[in-house]
Amino acid sequence: MNAQYHTPANAEHKRVVHSIWQVEGSSPFQKERIMPSGIIEIVFNLTDGHFIPISLNNHEQCLPRVFINGFNTKIIHLQLPPHLVFFGVRLYPLTVKQLFRTPACEFSDIAVDLTILEPRVDDIWEQLVNENDFNRRVAIVCNWLASKHSVGCSREQSINEFLSSTQHHDRSVSQLAESFCYSPRQFSRKVKEATGLNAEDVLLYRKYLHSLDLMHHAGLSLTEIAHQCSFFDQSHFIRSFKSFTTLTPGEYIRNKSFLKGHLFEDVR
Repeated sequence: MNAQYHTPANAEHKRVVHSIWQVEGSSPFQKERIMPSGIIEIVFNLTDGHFIPISLNNHEQCLPRVFINGFNTKIIHLQLPPHLVFFGVRLYPLTVKQLFRTPACEFSDIAVDLTILEPRVDDIWEQLVNENDFNRRVAIVCNWLASKHSVGCSREQSINEFLSSTQHHDRSVSQLAESFCYSPRQFSRKVKEATGLNAEDVLLYRKYLHSLDLMHHAGLSLTEIAHQCSFFDQSHFIRSFKSFTTLTPGEYIRNKSFLKGHLFEDVR
């Protein structure tokens, strides 16, 4: 599989798009499990002639050719075709309402056909299919999204950056609200709009995400990871991790792949 990645440098694009990725090629596996990853993204399915079945939150469907998916708390089960092409755009959560007139929380644990909200997406999909160069695909999507977005308030942009990083998972809701110049109630309302989770659950979710990152990059024991992520103890770490993934941390480590948050099964 060939993977490419882009982080916008243009200031106008950076206000909307966190990053862009593309995966293309043949997979030796038939099934993939994708752990909750704390992102909201648009995915263009550019795979030629293949309907791709998924199961998410006990709902089975074939992926639309363009879909939007939010802050998942459940695993995505994906049936992989022999050859696939996905082009993904990771968005800042609080910009989604402005872009598509629907808050990001509406896309949690579900893959929504984006043409329902934005008919022009069909034209963008056609442009991407007919363009083979990754950088030109990036330009097409960035220019489209930037044309739909106006500058938001700096506090919302700060919350966007908070939700898109692994920092500050060890702070309380009141501490975070104060740092963004919101009351705790205002902060919780903003977080709920972006994620579908209340503020306390978002902090736990971010601890889980941080632990997932450390399992791939830090070389620490599970006890050390639990401490680094500010879980109360090892049992709290295991319960929290399992609540999002149905796996214990140990089970995840034994089965993890080179790609963080992705498990592959059934060699062809």
